[in-house]
Amino acid sequence: MENNSLLYQVIAKAQRWLDGNYNEETKAEIRHMMESEDKTELIESFYRDLEFGTGGLRGIMGAGTNRMNIYTVGAATQGLSNYLNAQFPDAPQISVVIGYDCRNNSRLFAEMSANIFSANGIKVYLFEDLRPTPEVSFAIRHYGCQSGIILTASHNPKEYNGYKAYWDDGAQMIAPHDENVISEVAKIKNVDDIKFEGNPALIQIIGEETDKIYIEKVKSISLSPESIQRNSNIKIVYTPIHGTGIKLIPWALKEYGFTNVIDVPEQNVISGNFPTVISPNPEEPAALEMAVKKAIETNADIVMASDPDADRLGIAVKNDKGEWILVNGNQTCLIFVYYLVRRWKELGKLTGNEYVVKTIVTTEIIKEIADRNKVECYDCFTGFKWIAAVMRENEGIKQYIGGGEESYGFLPETFVRDKDAVSSCTLMSEIVAWAKDNGKTMFELLQDIYIEYGFGKEKGISVVRKGKSGAEEIVQMMSDFRTNPPKEIAGSKVKVIKDYKLMRQTNVLTGDVSQLEMPATSDVLQYFTQDGTKISVRPSGTEPKIKFYIEVRGEMKSRADYYAADAAANIKVEAVRASLGV
Repeated sequence: MENNSLLYQVIAKAQRWLDGNYNEETKAEIRHMMESEDKTELIESFYRDLEFGTGGLRGIMGAGTNRMNIYTVGAATQGLSNYLNAQFPDAPQISVVIGYDCRNNSRLFAEMSANIFSANGIKVYLFEDLRPTPEVSFAIRHYGCQSGIILTASHNPKEYNGYKAYWDDGAQMIAPHDENVISEVAKIKNVDDIKFEGNPALIQIIGEETDKIYIEKVKSISLSPESIQRNSNIKIVYTPIHGTGIKLIPWALKEYGFTNVIDVPEQNVISGNFPTVISPNPEEPAALEMAVKKAIETNADIVMASDPDADRLGIAVKNDKGEWILVNGNQTCLIFVYYLVRRWKELGKLTGNEYVVKTIVTTEIIKEIADRNKVECYDCFTGFKWIAAVMRENEGIKQYIGGGEESYGFLPETFVRDKDAVSSCTLMSEIVAWAKDNGKTMFELLQDIYIEYGFGKEKGISVVRKGKSGAEEIVQMMSDFRTNPPKEIAGSKVKVIKDYKLMRQTNVLTGDVSQLEMPATSDVLQYFTQDGTKISVRPSGTEPKIKFYIEVRGEMKSRADYYAADAAANIKVEAVRASLGV
C-alpha cells in the first residue's frame, strides 16, 4: 500500500512536469519513464526534490525533481540570484564568477546559469572553457565578486553532476548565507519563476588573462627555487584523469621550472565519460594504475593525479624495495605541513604568529609538528569551507602557512579559499626536488618525518546500513556510543571524549568537563586513549553509513624500523576494530 501511495505521488509530480512549461526533450524522457513497465527510474527521478544543501547540489543527471537538469540547476541559480539581490541592495553592480569542469552537461548548465544571473541584473564572469575549481575561487576574489559557482561533481561517477556555490571570500558558504540561500531556493516552486532569458551585455567571457594571473600567484609560493634549479629534470608523471587539471597543472609545473613532466596520453583526453577509469577518484588505486605503469616504464620520481575539477591531489612514490605505493591523504597532508613549517623556519619566516589548519579527523602528527615549532594548529570540521572560515577569521591578524584534510585536499596559499590541486601539485614537485637536494627519496622523507615526530597509521571504516531500518540502526549506534562510551579501546584507557553535538569535552581520568569551541555543532564523537589512539565516529550526511576514523601511534628510531612499526600499527588497528565491534 505504501509503495502504491508513493507511485501515485510520483506520477502526479511527473504529470505536473508534462503539463508545465518544460521543453520537449524533458517531456519525452518523462513519458518514456511513465510508459515503462518498471517504474523504478520514474520513482527515483521524482520521489523527492533534489536538495540544495550547504554544499550546493549534487545528483544523477536526467529529467525529474530528484535529478540534475536545467530546471533543478535553474531553480538553484534563481534562488541564489534572489538572495544576492536582497543581500547587496546598494551594490553598484553585483557580480559572480561561473566555472565548469569536464562533466557531461557542465557547459550547458554553466551557460544557462549565466543567462539566469544576467536576467536578474547580475554581472557574470564566465570562463570560456573548463577550469579547475580553485581558479574559480581565485577569480571570485580577484574580480571582487559577491559570489560564484562551479558546475562539478568532483570525483563522483560519470552519471553525476553538481553545483557548488561560493561567497565573496572565494570559500563555500557557511552560516548564515548557506541556510539563507537554501531557503531562497526552496521558494522556487514553479518553472515560470526562473528567468531563463539572459542579458548578454552582463556576461563577460574570461580565460587566459585570468589563468596567467593565477599561475603567477601559484609561482609566488615557491620556497626552494634553488632546489628546483638543481633538480629541474626530475621525472614527474602527472594525470588529470580526463579532467580540468590538464588546463593548468602542466603549465604551472613548467612555469615553476620543471622540464620533465611525463603525461599519460589516454587520460589527457577531456571527457565526462572518464573512459579509462571506473571512478575518477585519485583516492582509489585503480584511478592511478595507468600513471603508475608509466612511472615504472620511465623510472619516475613521483606520480601525481588530480580529480576532474582539480581540487584533490593523489600521489604515489617508490619505496625502498622499488615498489610503487600510494600515499594516503593523511600522509600527503603531513608531508606538506612538515615541508612548509620546516622551510618557513629555515628561511627565518616564523615569527610566532603563524598557524596551520587541519580537520578533526586528520592525523594528530600535524599538531605535533606545529606545537614543536611554536605554530598554532587549528582543528575544524570535515569540509574545506571550515578551513576557509578559519582563514577568514584570521585574515590580517595571523599568518596562514597551510591547511588540509585526510580526504586528499590541501591549500598551501591564501589567494584561493578551497582545496587546490594546482598549487599542491607544484609544491609537491618542489618537495621532491628539495628532498633530492637533501639526498632523500620521497619515501625516505616520509620515514624521516615519522622518526622525528612519531609514527602514525590511519584507517577509515564505513559500516553500511541501508533502508529505513538501517538509518534507525545508525541513529541507535550513535546514541549508544554517546550514552555508553567505551572505557578502554584495544587495551588502552580512554582519557578524553569530545562530543561535537553537545559541544562537550570530558577528561575521563579527572572528570573535568569543558566546552568545545566550534562555529557549529556536528554529530561527531571522538575518543582519545592513553597510548595515543584517536577514534572519530560520525554518520555520513549523504550515504547510509556510519564512518569510523582510526588513528594509532607508534615509534620509529630509524628507517629500518618502518616495516615493524607498520606491522605493529596494523595489529593495533585490528584490535581497535574488535573493541568497537566494527
